[in-house]
Amino acid sequence: MNTTSDTTTQTQTSGGTNECIDIQVEPHFLADQSDPEAQRYVFAYTVEITNRGNESVKLLNRRWQITDDNNKVEEVIGEGVVGQQPEIAPGTSFNYTSGAVIETEFGTMEGSYELEDSQGQRFSAAIPPFLLARPFSVH
Repeated sequence: MNTTSDTTTQTQTSGGTNECIDIQVEPHFLADQSDPEAQRYVFAYTVEITNRGNESVKLLNRRWQITDDNNKVEEVIGEGVVGQQPEIAPGTSFNYTSGAVIETEFGTMEGSYELEDSQGQRFSAAIPPFLLARPFSVH
């Protein structure tokens, strides 16, 4: 997704910790790619996944639930993130940016990652809900 200077950054950050995994999300409204008259609101979100544990973990799968202000829900399930299944060493982070398009100026996203530790044990790390909002809008 294009994150040009027309991108507006929300100061909100969402975070959660599961199995020593810390997840922070920062959403951005992309005004240059949105068209309110066509009910098209485009958002980018940057995710930072930090491994606070003592062993490497591999991100295997993702699940997102995207809900707009009309309660229209889209579920996205797939392997990895942005075409990768990153291995995250202890004390390091993996960052990526992706996007979502909704039909209202407000919405929420939440989800989870399925990860695997170095022993082959799989576990889920929750991504707490965060707000998608057009800047300077009142909800």
